[in-house]
Amino acid sequence: MSASSCLMTEDQFLCSICLDVFTDPVLIPCGHNFCKTCITEHWNVNVPNQCPICNKVFNTRPELLVNTFISEMADQFRQSTQQKASSSSSEQQAAKPGEVPCDVCTGTKLKALKSCLVCLVSYCETHLEPHLTTSGLKRHQLIDPVENPEGRMCTKHNKLLELFCKTDQMCVCKLCTVSDHNNHDVVPLKEGYEGKKAELEAEIQQMIQKRRLKIQEIKHSVKLSEKDADREIADGVQVFTALMKSVERRMNELIDTIKEKQRKTEKQAEGFIKELEKELSELKKRSTEVVQLSRSEDHLHLLQSFRTLNTAPPTKNWTRVSIRPPHKGTVGRAVNQLEETLSKQMEKLLTEAELKRVQQSAVDVTLDPDTAHPALILSDDGKQVHDSDVKKKLPNNPERFEYKVYVLTKQSFSSGRFYYEVQVKGKTKWSLGVVRESINRKEFITLSPQEGYWMICLRNENEYEACDDSSVRLSLKSQPQKVGVFVDYEEGLVSFYDVDAAALIYSFTGCCFTEKLYPFFSPCNNNKGKNSAPLIISPVNHTE
Repeated sequence: MSASSCLMTEDQFLCSICLDVFTDPVLIPCGHNFCKTCITEHWNVNVPNQCPICNKVFNTRPELLVNTFISEMADQFRQSTQQKASSSSSEQQAAKPGEVPCDVCTGTKLKALKSCLVCLVSYCETHLEPHLTTSGLKRHQLIDPVENPEGRMCTKHNKLLELFCKTDQMCVCKLCTVSDHNNHDVVPLKEGYEGKKAELEAEIQQMIQKRRLKIQEIKHSVKLSEKDADREIADGVQVFTALMKSVERRMNELIDTIKEKQRKTEKQAEGFIKELEKELSELKKRSTEVVQLSRSEDHLHLLQSFRTLNTAPPTKNWTRVSIRPPHKGTVGRAVNQLEETLSKQMEKLLTEAELKRVQQSAVDVTLDPDTAHPALILSDDGKQVHDSDVKKKLPNNPERFEYKVYVLTKQSFSSGRFYYEVQVKGKTKWSLGVVRESINRKEFITLSPQEGYWMICLRNENEYEACDDSSVRLSLKSQPQKVGVFVDYEEGLVSFYDVDAAALIYSFTGCCFTEKLYPFFSPCNNNKGKNSAPLIISPVNHTE
């Protein structure tokens, strides 16, 4: 028996239904052997009774009797296989964490060598042997061991997922291309993988580039911040140096004042002392005369002389005469005056420093004729604008203002800081500021931040207003001849400056900018020549 089994090939002991070694093998009339349970279940599902190998049909189900010869041969083959597996298992290593284990091993799971896409099972070297030697199993597709091999099969058609649908971005089997993915762009898995890999690599490279640019942006911001810090330190030093000089000057003035008052006090005291000494001399002289008369015995003469002696020499009433410290309270008054002076001076110096700082954000802007109201006249260089009182015929493009004499610049800003200066000299009315891109340009709109306008204006020659949510009257010490406009987009700040006076006119704070901002100009109506002077975009004189 043992010799006979050695001459037979291993695939002769395998059931063609379960592809495993026979268990209770039975022989059907056509001469083919199957496991008793396998052929019974097959006939229970597939009617009529037909041989799975030769397709011979039996009118009545054959009686199934166990083939004892094949059964004994199968048992010997099974024992031989188990012995080989046991011997091989002792040489093979158990699967480590992260490695795919054999699905057939009992007890210690050995490392899988291959996974079968037909059986949907992973095999170690020993349990893989039938797939390498048995003709029926050799046709199965083996791949490197993977977890969950059933995940590589199409759940709908139970076929291998070997194609990639680029249209639906999913893995499909061949039958899918005939049904759900008919006429789709389908390619082999490798080509699909290469395409997705290229897309992923491009996306990663794009992300890398964006982050490199962001790093450069942050580094640049740090450098700008460092420059701003250095500039602010320099401005601060300049301000406090000026204040210290002012304090020192006022201190010296205070000392000189106190000394001068002391000199006057000493001179006054010296005069008082001279007068007192003169009166004292006269009184001493009278006293001497009295003493001399007292030596005479001519009492009649003495009594007659008393009237003359009793008359006091001309003297001053010294009761209310005193010398008071002339510097009492001087220091306190001087300190109060100094505080007031320093407060005003510091405010002025800080504003000057602030103006110098914002001037570092100067930009070059020019007026956009496509936005200008038809009555406006723009200079060829786009730096000046005034009202002509005559409305020209111009294309009514979406950007153009139709109701009011307004004009914007060609340049817009959606981040960072920017600053520009406008000469308003000789005008009786004007409006300046910035607006958001989406403002209504065809109808009359109240100028306010709510409508997208951040600006100040002049009315009636000397009435200044900030067009906030409610109009704010501005009290200015002098009439600006040149106005500076500064915007910090991220900070939400719009500030206006009197450039010549280096004074802050007004600031809009806490603004929320979400779209492009455009510098805005309105020279207002010509008013029969009374307001004919142009608004002029002036070059910024940078001062360090």
